[in-house]
Amino acid sequence: MDPDALAKAFVEHYYSTFDANRGNLASLYQEGSMLTFEGQKIQGSQNIVAKLTSLPFQQCQHTITTVDCQPSGPAGGMLVFVSGNLQLSGEQHALKFSQMFHLMPTPQGNFYVFNDIFRLNYA
Repeated sequence: MDPDALAKAFVEHYYSTFDANRGNLASLYQEGSMLTFEGQKIQGSQNIVAKLTSLPFQQCQHTITTVDCQPSGPAGGMLVFVSGNLQLSGEQHALKFSQMFHLMPTPQGNFYVFNDIFRLNYA
């Protein structure tokens, strides 16, 4: 699959899953995966999902502005950089965010998130 198409498909899947039910993101991470969320480092699929499901809002809607990707290393990984807006339920103004994913292939031919860095962008 074309890397840009793969990145776009991953981003659509990730954020639609996040917005619908964050707990369902567990299958995208493994025990060696790491999330840095606003500077806090969390490792392992269960810990990452625990962090994401404990965020202080119930509903949100991501709107993606840009998706950039690059192949990464001989193992067939991929870097995916996303920017967009995050609308929280009950809030008037959307928050701007950036997120970087380092995707790695699985033996089954899928990808999982090895590294995930999330930051809100303040003006």
